Amino acid sequence: MSSLSQHACDHLAALLKGFGLAASTPLSNWIDGRLVAGEGEEITLINPATGEALVSYRDAGAGLIERATQAAVRGQREWVTLTASERGRRMNAALRGLEGHEEALAQLESVVAGKPIRDCRAEVGKVREMFEYYAGWCDKQHGEVIPVPTSHLNYVHHVPYGVVGQITPWNAPMFTCAWQLAPAIAAGNAAVLKPSELTPFTSVVIAKLLEEGGKGVSQGLPKGLINIVNGLGKTTGAALTDHPTISKLVFVGSPQSGRMIAEAGARRLVPSVLELGGKSANIVFADAKLDEAVAGAQAAIFAAAGQSCVAGSRLLIERSVFEQVTTRLARAAEQIAVGLPSDEATRMGPLQNRRQFEQVTRMIEAAEAAGARVLTGGKRPEGLPDEAHGYFIAPTVLVDVTPEMEIAQQEVFGPVLVAMAFDDEAQAIQLANETRFGLAGAVWSQDVARAHRVAGQLRAGTVWINSYKAISVMSPFGGFGDSGFGRSSGLDGLREYTVPQSVWVETAPEASVAFGYGSGVG
Repeated sequence: MSSLSQHACDHLAALLKGFGLAASTPLSNWIDGRLVAGEGEEITLINPATGEALVSYRDAGAGLIERATQAAVRGQREWVTLTASERGRRMNAALRGLEGHEEALAQLESVVAGKPIRDCRAEVGKVREMFEYYAGWCDKQHGEVIPVPTSHLNYVHHVPYGVVGQITPWNAPMFTCAWQLAPAIAAGNAAVLKPSELTPFTSVVIAKLLEEGGKGVSQGLPKGLINIVNGLGKTTGAALTDHPTISKLVFVGSPQSGRMIAEAGARRLVPSVLELGGKSANIVFADAKLDEAVAGAQAAIFAAAGQSCVAGSRLLIERSVFEQVTTRLARAAEQIAVGLPSDEATRMGPLQNRRQFEQVTRMIEAAEAAGARVLTGGKRPEGLPDEAHGYFIAPTVLVDVTPEMEIAQQEVFGPVLVAMAFDDEAQAIQLANETRFGLAGAVWSQDVARAHRVAGQLRAGTVWINSYKAISVMSPFGGFGDSGFGRSSGLDGLREYTVPQSVWVETAPEASVAFGYGSGVG
């Protein structure tokens, strides 16, 4: 083992110890308010920066899914009996558990996910933001009264599903953990959440800290309300999606896995929310403020090493400024500080795992073979530390790309930007919509009317104008087609975790009951 990898292992062990965890199998699951060891095969995590073993834990397995769902049923029963205001107070109180642990939580995410520490610090803040936002919604989930044409009082209110199953990805485990847990419990549900087997720890720590946050003030979250189970998709994931207690499935990840989740739910007639991949079009018109557009295009694709579902991976540029924009982008990409996640100066780290590294490398090579040209990047960056043998790919810009190429149609999920030219507004819209994905997009133009006009014709769940990647917990997020269905965040995200229930109350002095589907008039 290299000294760099040994340092990372020691650092991870110290972080886990600081959270009251041991760097051994008992840390792998949080069920019914305590740590529980996995029961299946051993899973070894690899350090993304070095490519060497980091730590091992055991797959949870079907037995622990059973324990977790039973605990969730008990926790949800206790939780739903509380008033809505009380649930909101307890959610806010739970956040006390994060206080003083923010830096260690960011460090833990950085080591295991391979993300720059500066990015992980920002994501810790998002955890707090999400719980605060949804805690405020607990006592504001109003129903409505329907003026039905009978003597009944008919009102509609929103009731929780009960126990929901959630599966989150390896690219943003801490962010997506809070993104789904907060609205689920605000709506009155309990949750059994399975993170990616590649990034298990921060979700366990968040659940533990939140539950501990309210202790001592009689305002804590009930045991079993939040359960974290870690393991492989084919074992733990399958047991979760197939379990009869789970009333709704929420998945964030690839379209391939999303289809399997949706099929599993459909077999049991269980609804699902799928937040999947993207091949987002970032459209730059010639009249745009090009300094801002170039900076925005960089952030859109190279942040998080391109491992983002909303990455602006297709840059569509008006032909008259195509060469100028791509040349500036290539030069700017070469200045991005690529390095170890722990380095404060690092702006872009490695890809998270070998499989993704090999997939990105293959797609770049296939694009070149099909006629695309690498303007910059496309290989391992120069100047890395000698021991950084992990999954690094330099920021890459491809030109001479045609719309039918795989690189222009399929999600790369890496720091690879494909640039294509267009001649007019109609062609820009056509190119933008020529993909099965429909998650996000952007328009750069100083012509306000055109910017709105084009945005309205993009088949995308989120569209930015003269900006990119502005995301808030207050605003709904989701897509179309291979980007999935349903919405996360905002009021729409909260509503995904409830079922509208219609209640009819007879008010007539002498009620008459219709036989079959009658008018019901009293």
